[in-house]
Amino acid sequence: MSATPPIQHVPVGNGHILYLHGFRSSPRSCKARVVQQRMERAGRAHDLTCPQLPASPQAAMELVLGLVERHRDRLAIIGSSLGGFYATWLAERFGCRAALLNPAVDPLSRLEQHVGTTTAWHSDEPFEFKQEYIGELAALKIDRITDPQRYFLLAATGDEVLDYRDMVAHYAGAHQHVIDGSDHAISEFERYVDEVLAFCGIDTNEQPERGAAGSERGR
Repeated sequence: MSATPPIQHVPVGNGHILYLHGFRSSPRSCKARVVQQRMERAGRAHDLTCPQLPASPQAAMELVLGLVERHRDRLAIIGSSLGGFYATWLAERFGCRAALLNPAVDPLSRLEQHVGTTTAWHSDEPFEFKQEYIGELAALKIDRITDPQRYFLLAATGDEVLDYRDMVAHYAGAHQHVIDGSDHAISEFERYVDEVLAFCGIDTNEQPERGAAGSERGR
């Protein structure tokens, strides 16, 4: 990969958010919808891009690069689970900020067991994850982040899928908020969305709502 561009500090109120969902998930996931609702309430719905990512990591990144090219000077990324893995690669490429929600640090071996055809979380449509996609993931792996201050980590000690300690170590020096308990989906994400968006340069001018965002499973 070419040399990483210098960090671009996103001016508050001027950012464009790219939200990347996780493995087998979609823009209909609980966290994605919470982000969308907050952006809508702030009158900033036009500053959110939340695509349905194809199963192929290479195709997913080609899609995203085409969608955000015109926003690259004011881009900030929110990535959940596998979307956090993608967000890290993109943040290193663009030199932008990235907020990572229980991110997958090294998904290669874990996703090897999911090779084959299954269904997505939010539909009954077939979801095929091919063996060749493992190699595509390997091409996107960032062994060491270059500027920790560019990242915000929201990790849950109760994550039942990924080990939060791997996240904390990989993003050492980054802004970190470790939740005591919770789960992989961060079911109470509505409590934290303003903190995430503020790091990304979006001032919602709203107070976080009380209560959890619901228990719908999503990544």
